[in-house]
Amino acid sequence: MAALVTTSSSGRPGAASLRPRGGTVATGGTTLDALEGYELFAHEADIGVRGWGPTREKAFEQVALALTSAITDPQLVESREPVGICCEAPDDEVLLVDWLNALVYQMATLAMLFGRFEVRIHDHRLEATAWGEPLDPLKHRPAVEIKGATFTEVAVRRLEDGRWLAQCVVDV
Repeated sequence: MAALVTTSSSGRPGAASLRPRGGTVATGGTTLDALEGYELFAHEADIGVRGWGPTREKAFEQVALALTSAITDPQLVESREPVGICCEAPDDEVLLVDWLNALVYQMATLAMLFGRFEVRIHDHRLEATAWGEPLDPLKHRPAVEIKGATFTEVAVRRLEDGRWLAQCVVDV
């Protein structure tokens, strides 16, 4: 699945135009050349989020940055307030969806955006800290509202070169 990386006239990602604003950006297709990074990928009316890194934890951190990049440029989000998040699941794919849905829940209930993440995973228990700040519509100019992570195209796996990949589609 190729990443659709173009800039719309508004410069905002949407169903037809996705432009990750930070991280490693794929142009013309998926690129995993960097040790770690993230990207958005097109999926019908929704948005795919993908992260990769040298460890499973780094891949989960990067996919969280992809989630934020669907909303705003993660570099605009100051790391002012930490929020703790814990999830437990029977496997890595369910853990990924639970992790992203926990972030969506915290964003919605606290009216915050997150731009930095620290994830620790032991077996299938995730403990994380997300740092962010209250949503400021003028500063962050949110492009979409993410309703939740889905099991569509969900994958958590080790790549041939030893790095980890984590991805799924989020409902917008």
